[in-house]
Amino acid sequence: MSAPEQVLERYFQALRDHDWAALRECVSAGVQRTGPYLDRVEGRDAYADFLAGIVPTLPNYELRVRDVKRLEGGGAVVRLSEILDVDGVSTEHPEMLLFDFDAEGLIDRVDIYLKRPS
Repeated sequence: MSAPEQVLERYFQALRDHDWAALRECVSAGVQRTGPYLDRVEGRDAYADFLAGIVPTLPNYELRVRDVKRLEGGGAVVRLSEILDVDGVSTEHPEMLLFDFDAEGLIDRVDIYLKRPS
């Protein structure tokens, strides 16, 4: 497993565990996150605090990583699903995430794309 794949594995486990200190260790100081609605969060602490404020509030949250594809330029595309209860019903939300890494192999950029039903 390559260094970026190991970082992604630790990153996703930190999300599952709500371990925000471990998540901070996976991202660069200047990490940039662009969400599906073009919402932006910049910086390690702001990003970890953003996730810490959302993920624990999601009822019966589960994260399933489907696959990780390395890109030629060093980034990665991850296909995953976030599962959570919506109005008492377990609902799957498929997503694609594009990751870039810095020179140390830490996550430097996250772009999130949601799949929507037709």
